[in-house]
Amino acid sequence: MSVETPNMFSDEENILLQTALFKQVSPAEAEELIPHLKRAVFDKGEYIFSEGDTDHRMYLLERGRVKLIRTSADDRVQLLSIHAPGEVLGEIPVFDPHGGPRTASAVAMSHGTRVVWLEHDALFSWLDEHPRVTIDMLQVMANRQRANNERISDLVFMDVPARLAKTLLNLGSRFGEPVEQGLKVPHDLTQEELAQLVGSSRETVNKALMDFSNRGWIARDGRSIIIFQPGMLIRRSRR
Repeated sequence: MSVETPNMFSDEENILLQTALFKQVSPAEAEELIPHLKRAVFDKGEYIFSEGDTDHRMYLLERGRVKLIRTSADDRVQLLSIHAPGEVLGEIPVFDPHGGPRTASAVAMSHGTRVVWLEHDALFSWLDEHPRVTIDMLQVMANRQRANNERISDLVFMDVPARLAKTLLNLGSRFGEPVEQGLKVPHDLTQEELAQLVGSSRETVNKALMDFSNRGWIARDGRSIIIFQPGMLIRRSRR
């Protein structure tokens, strides 16, 4: 990990303006936070923060991809989510500083993953000067809670092929790269991690992937998936 100081930030690359939490903030207002930002670069596999940490920082992903994981008492690892540039990481301790230590770890998925972070005190002092921004932040937090509720509902009411189809479409919309055959989705997940993201066993998810492939909807290419027929995945996700 390498850390950069605030004076290495330039106005045109203010990461705050690229995130949903600060989308309604003016450049002049966002610039006030620049002296309080710190940036770090992580290699693949390095931990940005760890389960059990007691810091009160909010992280913003500037470049690369990050996965959130939890580890059980017997050292089993559960993949919770994958995050893309412009997304916020680990914001709960900032808004709930007395709620206890972190409940998940954030791990860089690629070399050169770059994040910036902001401490609780600096953010809330700034919010005291710009209270209307709090409303925008609450809306973003509500959207994330809605997405979490939808995920729980999917686990209860959808079968594994439907959840897999929905997961592939979500990954495609966020990380997909158009290619001649269709949409290439470089997820960079092991089979076990993909299964965890779907919320099922590796064997069941592999069986569903094979079925999608045999139907001509997708093709597997290492740690990437090429989507040939997104319409069929959409239809299957709704069954």
